[in-house]
Amino acid sequence: MHQHIEKLYLSAKKERKLIIGLMSGTSLDGLDIALCEVSGQGMDTHVEVVKFTTVDYDDDYKTRVKRVFAKRECDLEEVTLLNPWIGQLHGEMVAKTLASWGVAKELIDVIASHGQTIYHCPKNQHKRAEYGNATLQIGDSDHLAVTAGITTIADFRQKHIAAGGEGAPLAVYGDYLYFTSTSENRILLNMGGIANLTYLPKSADARAVFSSDIGPGNTIMDAYVQRYFTPLHYDKDAAIAAKGTVSEDLLAALCDDAFFALGFPKTTGPEMFNLDYLAAAQARSNTQNLSHFDVMATLVQFSGAMIAKAINQCSEGLTDVAVYASGGGVHNPLLMDIILANCPALSEIKNTDSLGINPDAKEAVLFAILANECLSGGQQRFGNTEQGIPDITMGKISFAD
Repeated sequence: MHQHIEKLYLSAKKERKLIIGLMSGTSLDGLDIALCEVSGQGMDTHVEVVKFTTVDYDDDYKTRVKRVFAKRECDLEEVTLLNPWIGQLHGEMVAKTLASWGVAKELIDVIASHGQTIYHCPKNQHKRAEYGNATLQIGDSDHLAVTAGITTIADFRQKHIAAGGEGAPLAVYGDYLYFTSTSENRILLNMGGIANLTYLPKSADARAVFSSDIGPGNTIMDAYVQRYFTPLHYDKDAAIAAKGTVSEDLLAALCDDAFFALGFPKTTGPEMFNLDYLAAAQARSNTQNLSHFDVMATLVQFSGAMIAKAINQCSEGLTDVAVYASGGGVHNPLLMDIILANCPALSEIKNTDSLGINPDAKEAVLFAILANECLSGGQQRFGNTEQGIPDITMGKISFAD
């Protein structure tokens, strides 16, 4: 047996593993690094977040990625060069973070890396009969593993697509294994660049579980701030949007898209919901002369209304539904107020702190759970092909040397 396989075998047999979960989202704000102690597998999974931080990306990183991010046409050489460059950079970030925490790399069983999404392309978006669903995350895991000196499990989305899914959202797997409760029906709402949700029935019946993208979370708002409110990267505490007035004409145009009429599950990304989408809606509604503050007020209303619509659809006919939110959107008080105001069946929206997981760390933690399933899972079968959730094990393994 090769020493790499033997080490992986010993890690897989451990009662408790130390797994680093990494998440780099479409907002491009930074790399989330969660050091997780994981025990059990399947529905018996237990996670303790030992340490968590977000390492902010500098302007150079953001500029490089934006040149290829969510673009149908870009420089292929640059994509090729960025793939190892990001992997190495993420490896350096992990190494420096572990050093700052005083944690030796030898104590870590594996890194679980999501990579950096640059293009998400489900069939309902590209509509080309000869191709299926597709998605692309860069940040090569071999370079990450070698740089950090830690075996890395990565590229989770490809198996999901190979097995018939759309490659997103993957949160449903970790949500089901970790957050299912027999005392209440739960909706796990994540609001990053794109908003998505997972519905978890208290019956714990996998056939009733589903997960879906909703539409824009912060992606259009962030892009608008970065274009018109330099050097800001996002609307902190909704300070900009709060100064504006919602344009009902623009709001109606933003909401008028076939995507929102599709049933669950469905996926999307900044390839669709971007500043071009906004410009087209303004042209249709003759609202090009709105102030930047009014546009921001309308954009946050748009995101909040579509998120609330999805929550209402999920909870229709149920009397005991609890919503737990995570992602950057939880820090936007206006967005949270709009969602709650449009969900008459809810008295409050909690965040995942109530369930023991920092809402900013949740996605990184979920990938640590997927890595644990890759190593030690398999006994707990979970799938719902009718809802686009194939019963699979995800992740490709890169050794450190």
